[in-house]
Amino acid sequence: MQKRAVVTVVGKDQVGIISKVTTVLAKHKMNIHDISQTILQDYFTMMMIVEMKNKDLLEDLLEAFEQVEAEMNLTISVQLEDVFQAMHRI
Repeated sequence: MQKRAVVTVVGKDQVGIISKVTTVLAKHKMNIHDISQTILQDYFTMMMIVEMKNKDLLEDLLEAFEQVEAEMNLTISVQLEDVFQAMHRI
């Protein structure tokens, strides 16, 4: 079953953030449907909507992102889209 997820990335701006994050997504065969990124002063922020072919791989994805977080001093979160929408509903 295909699901979508929301991936957010925040950290001090530096070379290679987009490359590292999208490489992890590609290795997990996840397609990016939408992406927005900006730099606020010296801080990089990015939000993506990605397609997950198998939501059971979510733990593997989070583990892969932990390495990127530690290496680049970032905060990366992944939430299934339906959970994200439920949390942000008023």
